[in-house]
Amino acid sequence: MHKCAAIQMVSSPSISSNLITAGQLIKAAVDAGAKLVALPENFALMGHHERDKVAVKEPDGHGPIQDFLADVANKYSTWVVGGTIPIAADDPGKVRASCLVFDDQGKRVARYDKVHLFDVNVPETDEIYRESDTIEAGDTPRVIDTPFGKLGLAVCYDLRFPEFFRKMGRLGAEIMVIPSAFTAETGAVHWELLLRTRAVENLCYVIAPNQGGFHMNGRRTFGHSMIIDPWGVVLDCYKTGGGFVMAEINHERLTKVRTHFPVLAHRRFHCE
Repeated sequence: MHKCAAIQMVSSPSISSNLITAGQLIKAAVDAGAKLVALPENFALMGHHERDKVAVKEPDGHGPIQDFLADVANKYSTWVVGGTIPIAADDPGKVRASCLVFDDQGKRVARYDKVHLFDVNVPETDEIYRESDTIEAGDTPRVIDTPFGKLGLAVCYDLRFPEFFRKMGRLGAEIMVIPSAFTAETGAVHWELLLRTRAVENLCYVIAPNQGGFHMNGRRTFGHSMIIDPWGVVLDCYKTGGGFVMAEINHERLTKVRTHFPVLAHRRFHCE
């Protein structure tokens, strides 16, 4: 069994301050035994304006944020799922919201670009989001081999699209990592519900690091970062503010649940 951690932050417009905080929380999680640590969406920057991310975008492969992720993974000999960071896109006026994975030697082993973009008016609030104005969508799911099992990557709004997770399941995913910055309003009604549903319907572990608190740009995020087992049991939850949750990925339990309750083998309709 391996201990995994989901980091919760309340990120600010200061990249340097956010990286210091992320480093401290990663060290604390590693000291507690974590071998895989996942950061939330936008962990390095929650800017005053949506276009702030475009101004600090990094070319794929190098830059202060990418170097930080590689260095901290190597320093603490831990796998790191780097939330999302702004990587240069084909459109010079936009970025890719990229989730990068580094192994315990600091080598980058995966990149996933957020596929589903949050273009919504949040009901019963004055909050309007248009991620497509500054983010160029990805188009490919990502499942990778790790010492902890086959790991699927998703980001925040992806959570609302079950067919996306089915696709990762068909690629063999046993653990889904979902870095997020869920709004307080939608999170209060949908966050845990959706996370547990994705875990149960795919019989997989879910690791969900979230932003959690009041941000300097006026946003309020829901927090409640959690880790959920394949039966939908919440193993740990951190409600608000900065911190982390941790739990063991138990492959014997995963195998037992999938063997004794073979719902995945009973599917009659299959997505491509």
